[in-house]
Amino acid sequence: MEDSDLMTRALRAIDAANAQDPNRIEVRGATRPKELAHAELVSEWVATLAPDASEALRLAARAHHIRRWAIPRTEHPVGRAGYHAWRRALQALHADEVGRILGDVGYDEASIRRVQQLVRKQGLGRDPEVQVLEDALCLVFLETQFAELAARLDDEKSVDVTRKTLAKMSPEAVARAAALPLGDAERALLARATGGPLP
Repeated sequence: MEDSDLMTRALRAIDAANAQDPNRIEVRGATRPKELAHAELVSEWVATLAPDASEALRLAARAHHIRRWAIPRTEHPVGRAGYHAWRRALQALHADEVGRILGDVGYDEASIRRVQQLVRKQGLGRDPEVQVLEDALCLVFLETQFAELAARLDDEKSVDVTRKTLAKMSPEAVARAAALPLGDAERALLARATGGPLP
């Protein structure tokens, strides 16, 4: 699928913003700015799960966590209420940032609003494109952050987090999770969460 000129310029601007992330993560043997690496992986998964994905979905995949580091978790209180407040603040940030970039390169208001809806995950459970984005996000989480999270949590909490992650995913995405390059401990957690051994 050939990118439009607008999309090419938008992706470059989004990537440039995410390349400023001071946090680093090792993914597939390379250490990269965290949000840039995550955005590229989410884009990969969207292309795999929806080869005919719309331009809006492809833009949202790349911008889903744009400049996430700008609002640290510590800026909101501990606990569930603080966590949800932080997530809402992040969604507003991501929507504003991508909206500004898309406006700067020349996208119309309707296109910008659609990308912002996807970034905010509005319509989850009803909008097929939001589900594709959620599937991609969950698969990237399982590949890049699952092991670290499981190592920090006790056994039962790890299983609970795994079940909650899988519950957000489509059956196709859950099946694809089994093929991820996970360690034995993470594969065992997935097996417990799904109620059976992984292939």
